[in-house]
Amino acid sequence: SVVIPTYNRLPILQKCLKALETQVLSPDLADYEVVVVDDGSTDATIDWLRSADLPHLSWFEQDHQGPAAARNLGVAKAKGDVIVFIDSDLVVTDQFLQAHVEALIQGQHELGHDRLFTYGSVINTCNFEQPTSEPYKLTDFSAAYFATGNVAIGRHWLEQAGLFDTRFQLYGWEDLELGVRLKHLGLKLIKCPEAKGYHWHPPFALTQLPGLIDREIQRGRMGVLFYQKHPTC
Repeated sequence: SVVIPTYNRLPILQKCLKALETQVLSPDLADYEVVVVDDGSTDATIDWLRSADLPHLSWFEQDHQGPAAARNLGVAKAKGDVIVFIDSDLVVTDQFLQAHVEALIQGQHELGHDRLFTYGSVINTCNFEQPTSEPYKLTDFSAAYFATGNVAIGRHWLEQAGLFDTRFQLYGWEDLELGVRLKHLGLKLIKCPEAKGYHWHPPFALTQLPGLIDREIQRGRMGVLFYQKHPTC
């Protein structure tokens, strides 16, 4: 089950969901679903979802509570034993899910247990028309342990860890905080660069500055909550 929270991102969400409809899976693998949770969007997202003809898609909506609550709802509604988290501004290749599945199987075989999750590659791009044409850059490297932009994990580990803390209602930290709890459970990160996702964001403009400043203020507030929960990290 691919779980995607979204909030006022309709143009890139459309590309995200259409890319997920073209996944190529080997015959021995089960089917997949795409679960979108709209977090109180005020644009035309709901109208579009109502009319979207996408066979793998199911969608749900909630009042604006933040991505942590939206992901928790998505997991609750999902049917799969493996949960893949991506953001709604990520456009993936047709081998995306196959790569995650193969990495999970191989990792479990090598480790002798399923105490693991896979972390795909995220390539930043401002090319809206052809986001998947962007080459990998050094600036795309991430040392994050658990980041929900592109990750696959057994559902039971999420449930054992307690899912996302819904007090993280503003921008940032909710996935890193869950990652701390997963690390305490002994889960190992398996890098899966073949599971490529292209993270679209508009080219920088001065008009974005107020929004960027507000985002960093939110990140700081959530960082305080993270520190209160994990003062020794």
